[in-house]
Amino acid sequence: MELNIPDFEGPIAQRGIGIIAPFDMALERELWRWAPMEVSLHSARTPYEPIEVSCEMAELVSDRKHIMAATRDVLHVEPEVVAYMCTSGSFIKGLAYERSLCDAMREAGAPDAITTSGALVEAVRALNLDRISVITPYDEPLTNKLHDFLDELGVEILRSDHLGLGGGIWKVNYRTIAERIISADTPDSEAIFVSCTNLPTYDLIDPLEERLGKPILTANQLSMWSCLGHMKLPMMGPGKWLRDVFTGE
Repeated sequence: MELNIPDFEGPIAQRGIGIIAPFDMALERELWRWAPMEVSLHSARTPYEPIEVSCEMAELVSDRKHIMAATRDVLHVEPEVVAYMCTSGSFIKGLAYERSLCDAMREAGAPDAITTSGALVEAVRALNLDRISVITPYDEPLTNKLHDFLDELGVEILRSDHLGLGGGIWKVNYRTIAERIISADTPDSEAIFVSCTNLPTYDLIDPLEERLGKPILTANQLSMWSCLGHMKLPMMGPGKWLRDVFTGE
């Protein structure tokens, strides 16, 4: 039987993003929803730590030697940028430590590097944000570390809410997250930041931006868009305000 092969070159040229995820990351499928057709995601994970989500865990999963080892694990597929996809692990020790994590990934061989909290910094500066609300799935001490990070950045937190979860964050349903986002809003909040790459948010961003009339910034959205921006690729997926800023619309 004759084989009909299409008369064109293929497959489409692949452009890679290396993903360094905490051991408990469960939302890879959400990350792929922000990826254009030509982009592939290649993952490595930090070592398992038998403790609950906490300040201690955030410090353990952001250990420099683990981040460098995970970076080396994805380099053989030639990613254009390596992303440390953990909000708490990249804000836990402040702005200088966030930058040091990017330096560690580059030292390990990454051609370019970002972190989730570094992507938040990019968004805050792009949107000229001074006053925001935040929600997190964490306990109070870890949420306060996010407050410290944003305070160091010069951003005032007008209202904050946290779920107090020690694990299973990816299981939180959309209704709970939407209700918390709405209750965290204030008239003077210029945006709402939803922390944690393990908290599902993709389908909430557009309807809540329309309802509240302001940017809804989420950890996975910011991380993926930062990667795409570093790769000079267009932003995909929900999030009108930030996309318009990045694309000049």
